[in-house]
Amino acid sequence: MKAARLVAPTTFDFVDIPEPVTEDGFAKVKVEAVSVCGSDIHSTYHAPLPEESYPMAPGLPCHEIAGTVVESRMPGVKEGQRAIVIPTRGSGGLVEYITQDALRLIPIPDYGPIDDWVMCQHTGTVLYSAKHWGNPAGKRIAVLGQGGIGLSFTMIAEAQGAEQVIGIDRLDYRLKKSHEIGATHTVNPDKENLEEVLEEITGGNGVDIVVDASGDSAGFETCIKIVKRHGTFISFSLTGPIKERTSFVHADWMRKACTIIPTQIAGTDQPTKEIREMVALKDRGWVDPAKLKSHNMTFKDVQKAYDMYANYTDDVIKVVMSIG
Repeated sequence: MKAARLVAPTTFDFVDIPEPVTEDGFAKVKVEAVSVCGSDIHSTYHAPLPEESYPMAPGLPCHEIAGTVVESRMPGVKEGQRAIVIPTRGSGGLVEYITQDALRLIPIPDYGPIDDWVMCQHTGTVLYSAKHWGNPAGKRIAVLGQGGIGLSFTMIAEAQGAEQVIGIDRLDYRLKKSHEIGATHTVNPDKENLEEVLEEITGGNGVDIVVDASGDSAGFETCIKIVKRHGTFISFSLTGPIKERTSFVHADWMRKACTIIPTQIAGTDQPTKEIREMVALKDRGWVDPAKLKSHNMTFKDVQKAYDMYANYTDDVIKVVMSIG
């Protein structure tokens, strides 16, 4: 089968490798759609990794995957079932076939384009984090970063009835999308004084909940600066190589006395729970993560797709590639 892999920073090639063997308790999935994630860019594609990291394993870096089961050796999973697949560490989705067990196989309905359903993967990870803000009714929520993850927070906050949903980003096309999916206000901190504008938007009440979805190590300090005293700061961002340090002014945090909640679904003992819930929520029409998809491409476009995402070209939000 054909697979793509990262052979150097920002450089892909294609290789032919054997199809995976379906072991007992696993199913083989024909991969049909994959999407680029911001964490692929920050932690791998653009990251200054050691030379010995390359070439990476075939399929990397990619973890947003959907396809159809073509062989099953597990009870309850039938051939022909469509599913989102969560790969295990060290494997990726830039392949024609992948095997996985039931825990990391998330069934999706038979109707609708599969490239729409794959969007539930990343928005499901956001649903896990959003649960940590409790009931947002009557609250003012600011989301730093309006890429696919930040827009998912914006969409969920709006659907849950937050009083104000404030999208913050340096790219105006992202702010336009933020308004389209439910933000009550948007701010470009390159054009306006962020703290002053938030003071005006909230009528001096301040931001109750701030979310860092920026993917930028400087975002942590920004969130502490803009959250109100005794407010809540939900940290989602993965900002780069594991040894990269994030700094902030300790006195600001002490003065704000804010609660900081780190959230990462992958580190829990139920890493697919909220993704399954997001599939069900899309199925009944509560929210539609497919609204975040901006581009459809093919497998041969993998280099172009990652370059586009990394360089913010052509008003990109989320790119889906069809496989096969």
